[in-house]
Amino acid sequence: MAKKISVAQLKPGMYVSDLGADWMEHPFLRSQFAVKDDAMICKIAECGIRELYIDPSKGLDVADAPTETEVRKEIEAEMHRVAAEPVPVRRVSTSEEIGHARVVHGEANKIIHNIMSDARLGKQVQLEAVEPVVEQMTESILRNAGALLSLCRVKNKDDYTFQHSVSVCALLVAFCRAAALDAETIHLAGIGGLLHDIGKVKVSTQLLNKPGRYTEDEFALMKNHVVESKKILDETDGISDISIQVAFEHHERHDGSGYSLGLKGEAISKMGRMAAICDVYDAITSDRVYHKGLAPHEALRKIFEWSKFHFDPLLVQQFMRATGIYPVGTMVMLESGRIGVVLEQAEASLLQPLVKVIYDSKRMLYLEPKEVDLAKPVGHGGGDKIVGYETPEKWGIQLERFI
Repeated sequence: MAKKISVAQLKPGMYVSDLGADWMEHPFLRSQFAVKDDAMICKIAECGIRELYIDPSKGLDVADAPTETEVRKEIEAEMHRVAAEPVPVRRVSTSEEIGHARVVHGEANKIIHNIMSDARLGKQVQLEAVEPVVEQMTESILRNAGALLSLCRVKNKDDYTFQHSVSVCALLVAFCRAAALDAETIHLAGIGGLLHDIGKVKVSTQLLNKPGRYTEDEFALMKNHVVESKKILDETDGISDISIQVAFEHHERHDGSGYSLGLKGEAISKMGRMAAICDVYDAITSDRVYHKGLAPHEALRKIFEWSKFHFDPLLVQQFMRATGIYPVGTMVMLESGRIGVVLEQAEASLLQPLVKVIYDSKRMLYLEPKEVDLAKPVGHGGGDKIVGYETPEKWGIQLERFI
C-alpha cells in the first residue's frame, strides 16, 4: 500500500509511486521510479513538489506515514462537507440544452483553431471573432452548465490544444458564475480562457504533438508559452487586463512554485488562481498519447489534495460547486448495485444528483433506462445513493447513448 510523505522525508532507496503533482508540471519521464541519490531528490523539490507517495514494497519505508487509503478517506470527507452547500440554479434541463451546447461547442473549436492558425502566421488576434462565441458559451452555461461541460470532456487527441482551450473557457465561465462574479468579468474571463494557450503557436507542432514526455530542454520551451501568450495578447486591440491575467498566470502556483514569475498567494490575481485550477482539471481529465485521463471525481480529489500547496483552497471549494463532485455525464455506481449516468446536479447537495439508471451490475444486464432523483426519499423517485464512480470501459457501456 502506497504511503504519503513529504519531500523532506524522501531518501535514496525509496520508490516513488506517485509524484503527487499534475503530470504536465514536471520533467520526469515517469511518475514511478526508484530514488537513486540526493541529486534526484533535489530535482523533485525544484519542481515545486512538496508531498508524494512511496511504495514500501519496492523500497524503504516511513513507518508512521499515512497510507493512500487513509489520505483518500480524509479528502473525501472534506469534499462531502463542501458538497452539502448550495450550487448555482440551472434554468433548463440538460436534455433541453445539449443540442444548443453541441452547436456552440463545435463553433468554439472552429474559432480557436482559426485564431491559432492565423497567429502562427504572425497575424494579430481579432477579438471580434472571439467575443461572439464566448458570449454564446456563457449563455449556454447560464442556462445549464452541465450540458456544455460534459461535451468538453470528450476530446480528439490530435486537436487537444484547441479543445483544451475551449474546455478551459467553459470551465472558467462556470467557475466565475459559481463565484457570483459580475457579467462583464465573466465575459472577459471567458475570452482569457479561450486564448490562454495562444502562446503555444510559438512552439513547434512537432513538440506540441510529441507522443511522449518532454526532455528538460523541451519542458523549458513549453513553459515559455505563457510569456509568448502575454506578448501576443499585449498586442491585441481591445484586450482586457483580466483576459491577460488568465493567459499569463495560469501556471503560477499558490506556494510560489509555478511559472513564469513564481508568484505566490495573493500576488497572483484571483483570475489567475481560478484559471490555474481550470487548466489543471481539464489537463488531468483528458486522454493523451502517454497518459490516460482521470475520471472527474478522481481529478477533483487530486486538486483538493494539491490545494494544500498549489491552489487557493477556498477557490477549489468554489470550483467543485461549479462542476459537481460527479459532473453531468459521469457514470456512477449506486448502493443498490445499479449503474447510472448523472443527468443533473441537485441544488441542495452535489451528492444527490438526478441519475439515469441504465445497468444492473449484479445481474450483468441492461435495464430499462429510468431517472432516479437521489435527493428524494424512497417511494418518491429516490431511495438510493452514490457509492463511487465507474468507467464506461470497465462495463463496455457507450454512455453517449444515454445522455
